Amino acid sequence: MYMDSAIIQIENLSFRYPEASQDTLSDLSLSIFRGEFVAVLGRNGSGKSTLAKHLNAILLPSKGRVLVNGMNTADEAVLMQIRHTVGMVFQNPDNQIVASVVEDDVAFAPENLGLPSKEICHRVDEALRSVGMYEFRMHAPHLLSGGQKQRIAIAGVIAMRPDVLVLDEPTAMLDPSGRREVLRVVDQLRQDYGITVVLITHHMDECIHADRVLVMADGKIALDGTPAQVFTQVEKMYELGLEVPATTKILWELSAEGLQLPLDALDVEDCAQAIAVLWKGRQST
Repeated sequence: MYMDSAIIQIENLSFRYPEASQDTLSDLSLSIFRGEFVAVLGRNGSGKSTLAKHLNAILLPSKGRVLVNGMNTADEAVLMQIRHTVGMVFQNPDNQIVASVVEDDVAFAPENLGLPSKEICHRVDEALRSVGMYEFRMHAPHLLSGGQKQRIAIAGVIAMRPDVLVLDEPTAMLDPSGRREVLRVVDQLRQDYGITVVLITHHMDECIHADRVLVMADGKIALDGTPAQVFTQVEKMYELGLEVPATTKILWELSAEGLQLPLDALDVEDCAQAIAVLWKGRQST
């Protein structure tokens, strides 16, 4: 789905917070490609949120470098261009909502870009429609649900027309319905605009449809591959203190009992189908 050109290139990145005794990120190298959907997993303290904040120069490397579309994040002359290229959505949408009316909130970033009023109106309408919140444009954000607020936060970033959307645990504070809302919007944005998505999450099921899953541990990348390649390494995931999707866990436990089942059936439907095929086969013998 994605092209063979890296929009983000990370080279030997190390980072240490001023008060820390050791690096949070350690000699990390990584390429993220245009149009790619990358999910990043890891335990608390693994460095995943610190990595996310390097992608649009909220944090700068202690060593190494981060290139965004060829631009070095340490170069102050291109800082605004980098932040127009990489949009960030954080865990708590209340921290990103700045206006008392939805429409005004989404317009905030385009206004700061100095765009003409007509273009701002067009971008705001388009962004709100893209996240399914156009009918709420005159509402007060504080009266919306958590999932709706998060969609407004995403719309505010989308209105800047970024090439990359980084979401740092955007569903952590949401109920299952809100989580589904946000993930549906992200998937639709990828389909409609080809946006590169980097999703930081601790929900395994949110990674099933990613192009690629990165698992972080101790500031390094411990696993890197397709969801099937990563999640079928069940023992390794457990060693890293992480779970696997419920579907994989069921198949793995059944396989441990001697049943021949594919661990890469990650979708609920695929998992059920794999079990049904096995059951039918056993019934016919």
